[in-house]
Amino acid sequence: MLRNKTRQMLIIFTLTISVIGGTLFTNSSVYATAEVVPGKVTEVRTAGEAIHEWESWTAEHAYKLESIQPVDDQEGAGQFKDLDMLKPLLHDKRIVFLGESSHGVSEFNLAKTRLIQFLHQEMGYNVLAFESSLGNTSLAYGKSVAQSAEQTMKESIFGVWWTKETLPLFDYIKTSQKTEQPLTLTGFDMQLQYPLLDGKWLNDDKLSLRLQEAEEKLSEYSVGTDLTAYRKEKAHLIQVYKDVIKSTQTESSQALLKKLYPNNPQLPVLLERSLNDRIHVAKEYVEISIKSSMGMVEGDFTGFLKSMEWRDKAMLDNLIWLATDVYPTEKFIVWAHNDHIRKEQSEVMGSPYPVQMMGEMLPDEMKKYSYVLGLYAASGQTADNMGEIHDVLPLEPGTVESILSAGGSPYTFIDLRYRNNERGNSWMFEPRYSYSWGMIPESLVARDQYDGILLIDDVTPPHYLR
Repeated sequence: MLRNKTRQMLIIFTLTISVIGGTLFTNSSVYATAEVVPGKVTEVRTAGEAIHEWESWTAEHAYKLESIQPVDDQEGAGQFKDLDMLKPLLHDKRIVFLGESSHGVSEFNLAKTRLIQFLHQEMGYNVLAFESSLGNTSLAYGKSVAQSAEQTMKESIFGVWWTKETLPLFDYIKTSQKTEQPLTLTGFDMQLQYPLLDGKWLNDDKLSLRLQEAEEKLSEYSVGTDLTAYRKEKAHLIQVYKDVIKSTQTESSQALLKKLYPNNPQLPVLLERSLNDRIHVAKEYVEISIKSSMGMVEGDFTGFLKSMEWRDKAMLDNLIWLATDVYPTEKFIVWAHNDHIRKEQSEVMGSPYPVQMMGEMLPDEMKKYSYVLGLYAASGQTADNMGEIHDVLPLEPGTVESILSAGGSPYTFIDLRYRNNERGNSWMFEPRYSYSWGMIPESLVARDQYDGILLIDDVTPPHYLR
């Protein structure tokens, strides 16, 4: 399902670039900006002068990370010294969102792994929630001590992150299970994901087989175009999941769950939620997805955008449920694409997904206690979800990445949330261009979308372990 959806996404990427490419940037010598106080223009400066001042301010105020390499627990005290500046920014935050402008960057995987280690060890963030299936992550985490870190990675998260650079995170998760402060792995996506549910925990071979068949059919229908056939089989598929939920609640199934997946004591409620997600998907999402595929054949992308918005609402519901019902006293780290976590995604001009997504739909109270960190690349190469390699577009003066590059560091962090609008940083309070996937120019107000940005100067594609 991920492969077919990705192909559809790339069609939209290509369409977006063809529509807006070549018309985005204005020569910096022919326009000007003004410093304004209420009722009075105080000074006019050319765009070139403004960019120079922004870059000078950034060089002075940005934080420079010493490394993005995951740490060895044996390295001792001081291994996160360069990240200490995050402590006052996050001291009252319950959820830290770690974004990425592309799923296909090795340095993003490394940097996020090191950030997770820091947040877990030094700030008590004990739950890691991935943009991956709730059911897959929950089941794989339940076996994480008994099996290899690579197996847990491949059974839990989407294949776009099955990389050499992500593997240290799963080694860390496994090692942490033997400590007094384990790092819990979970997911919040509702998409069907391989390996599909197989019902190994059911004391009913026939029902287990029915579940496997339902999973395969639901997956096939969701990327197909045969709406009539799906509607004929829809009620039957829903009934299978209802039967599985009922069987999962029996004492024998509960005992088998505990035996097969001993490292996840919350698995019964997580699995029930995942199965109810399947019913929700079968009732609504599959038809939306089929109509989306039918529309794309005719060049109509509105159905695809509707499916994206539906998915993000479901992901948000899962994340809120995890934070309020399953782990109500824990602090969360969320791993996802920038698009999903931005605070006003629908306001981003030029985005392939001009709809409300998870971060924008987050309740205001949760936004107050969250910190959204976007990751970007300044140069190099990235991989798309199909593994194809693309060059990061050359930076134009005045883009977010170009301004941050003035910090002169391989790894530049800037806080946006706790900045007041002043001459040197006014760029973060006005529309600026940045590059999604390293190749899609988007116009956004950085401070409206993120609380902080981490820029990697030069990036490379991941080393996949598929």
